[in-house]
Amino acid sequence: MLTLVAFVLALGLLIAVHEYGHYRVAVACGVKVLRFSIGFGKPLLSWRRKGSPTEFVLCALPLGGYVRMLDEREAPVDPAEKHLAFNTQPLRSRAAIVAAGPAANLLLAVALYALVNWTGVEEPKPVLASPAASSLAERAGLVGGEWVSEAATADAEPTPVSSFEDLRWRLTQAALSGDDMTLWVASEEGGSVRPVTLALSELDVREADASLFQRMGILGPWTAPVVGDVMDGGAAAAAGLQTGDVVQSVDGQPVSDGQRLRSLIRSATGSAGQGIEQRWLVERRGQRLELLVKPVPEQQAGAWVGRVGAYIGAAPAMMTVRLGVLDGFTQGVVRTAEVSWLTLKMMGRMVIGEASIKNLSGPLTIADYAGKSASLGITSYLLFLALISVSLGVLNLLPLPVLDGGHLMYYLWEGVTGRSVSDVWMERLQRGGVAILMAMMAIALFNDVARLAG
Repeated sequence: MLTLVAFVLALGLLIAVHEYGHYRVAVACGVKVLRFSIGFGKPLLSWRRKGSPTEFVLCALPLGGYVRMLDEREAPVDPAEKHLAFNTQPLRSRAAIVAAGPAANLLLAVALYALVNWTGVEEPKPVLASPAASSLAERAGLVGGEWVSEAATADAEPTPVSSFEDLRWRLTQAALSGDDMTLWVASEEGGSVRPVTLALSELDVREADASLFQRMGILGPWTAPVVGDVMDGGAAAAAGLQTGDVVQSVDGQPVSDGQRLRSLIRSATGSAGQGIEQRWLVERRGQRLELLVKPVPEQQAGAWVGRVGAYIGAAPAMMTVRLGVLDGFTQGVVRTAEVSWLTLKMMGRMVIGEASIKNLSGPLTIADYAGKSASLGITSYLLFLALISVSLGVLNLLPLPVLDGGHLMYYLWEGVTGRSVSDVWMERLQRGGVAILMAMMAIALFNDVARLAG
């Protein structure tokens, strides 16, 4: 139920903001707006403000919306109102009205990011967990427990890293751009700093998923190797492990953090999928105990991994990241611009085959993320809304005839040549645009089903 409510609320808000952008600029340009609709199908609710010609409608299917304006191309127009029709407006006004929808979504994203910056968000401290085996981080000499103070790509000035999430975002951008990144790390906060360079340009970034960070070796923030909640009937319970046990070694190998412990558990399976017994040395209330633990093998993505039926690793050390009014707004603009550019870059890479079409997500994935973000709290949900708002704004600016970007493409042609696109070409381009959009939607839906099934 939470997933459904969060999804419908997000969709309704983003569509309303998008259509309001069109509506507000249309009214400002002197165009008569006949209907402002959120959703399609049977109207559930409609009203008209006193003195306004616009009917506001809420419909049964909230999967879109539209602003219907007076237009001679759609219906006969009274000569006395011809000056109020959309098609009679100067080119600059028509372009502004069309561009206002995507612009409204991008402005909403700026506002949401700024709001999160102003109110503050709890994020993990930028302390690295043990790197994955054979990863870039391990090859660069990182061992886990390093505090990252600054980061920079080649030829850029190093800037402070505010949190682990900030670090992940920068690594994602650098990897997708094919840039190496240098981290300035210390063994503890305020300690002696040394530079470490991650050769991100060596990575194959066709798919921007969890495996990307696996290959980087930056899997998460540092956590203590503590046993959390123990499930009844699991391997941990059978071995006598208890909540709060601190694991010091496994089969004689020192365990430095929760990530290292999880890695050792996952690898405790034979080639035939049988569990391999491990000897754990744990500290419990000041006493050292030796326990035999046999992880239970489970298949995950076609491979066998060990599970013990317990939460592994303490919660990471957190910090509050909060910015002032000006800095918070500025960072909201910067983050919106970064996400927009990254979205465009990924779309371009998919078009030329340098990125997998598996990166496309559809309504099922969006709904799933809406529910998950809402369950984590209002801040996570606001960040989710900001991300989807940017995606909606950028998507609508693509030069596809059925989207706002397609109409702007027509206006660009009109501005350059002095004449509008002919009706014949308009019809052909519309059909092509619909075909491309339907293909994108089909791929996105297929990816959704594959992700959820996996």
